[in-house]
Amino acid sequence: MSTYKIELLPLHKEVETKAVLKSLPKAHAALAELKGIAKSIPNQNILINALAIQEAKDSSEIENIITTHDELYKMDLNLSGVKSLAAKEVQNYVSALKRGFALISENQLLTTGVIKNVQRVLEDNEAGFRKLPGTDLKSSKTGQVIYTPPQDKNLIEQLMANLEKYINQDELSDNDPLVKMAIIHHQFESIHPFYDGNGRTGRIVNILYLILQGLLELPVLYLSKYIIKTKSDYYRLLQSVRDTGSWEEWLIYIITGVEETARSTIKLIQRIQELMKKQKFEIREKYKFYSQDLLNNLYKHPYTKIGFLVKDLGVTRITATKYLDELVEGGILHKEKMGRSYYYINVELLRILTSQ
Repeated sequence: MSTYKIELLPLHKEVETKAVLKSLPKAHAALAELKGIAKSIPNQNILINALAIQEAKDSSEIENIITTHDELYKMDLNLSGVKSLAAKEVQNYVSALKRGFALISENQLLTTGVIKNVQRVLEDNEAGFRKLPGTDLKSSKTGQVIYTPPQDKNLIEQLMANLEKYINQDELSDNDPLVKMAIIHHQFESIHPFYDGNGRTGRIVNILYLILQGLLELPVLYLSKYIIKTKSDYYRLLQSVRDTGSWEEWLIYIITGVEETARSTIKLIQRIQELMKKQKFEIREKYKFYSQDLLNNLYKHPYTKIGFLVKDLGVTRITATKYLDELVEGGILHKEKMGRSYYYINVELLRILTSQ
């Protein structure tokens, strides 16, 4: 079992080795390209909604909370008869992510208050930081305790206050922001300040920090899929830093994840853009009721419903139903029934989102 003593930040040792520095330019270039292409989508909520749901699904899967895109999009419709505890937890993740984004956009600070707020929405409780001892991290394979995080309430609060300063006061460290993000993530996961939701909260902190640093403007880069793909490396390297203080491999792992994820997200956004252009042309050519608000609705909600159109377009239910049914007849949407209600699926968009 690890007896790792968490060091106050900034770290006393220099961690930006030649190998770490060599890995940074490509990651920054990919982030800059992603930041630029994200601006080209006409409505920010399209990307925030689509990618946040994907991230919530993947991040929750790391914690063995498994659901499907179909369940998630049906939950978003708020139709009667849709009940899934896993989907509800994932929906909470989306709400927590959006809450954190709103708070840092407003205050330009990522404080312990913001982090507590994120976890509160995520777990739907008011427990706050751990106050009682007894939390151990165990191996999923053997069940053995591999690491015991701080157990004392005062120490947890001290470490989180220190982490807050490190996050927000750039003058404390001249390390590259991506190096700092990797250090912040390791520190947060090692403090393990909450009873539940530490992993998912920590992954939300990652994206909020990138936005705080100006490397992105929207929450559109998520490492969860990369972590799922490399799960054994993720946990091995987390623990390796605690056991041996070997930061280099952990830092390169996270920086590589940022680059790979940014590039895959760029491709995803490009595919969404291409489909938007195609469907915009089809709808504008065939239907007199085309509007940008209508197109935005079909992308903000891959599963949409009459009520969404009524709200977004300011039309009556009869008019909204007519629009949607005509799009079904034209092959742009697919119509499904649940109970007494109908919903409409943008099948081509769903195919893109679920292929990731």
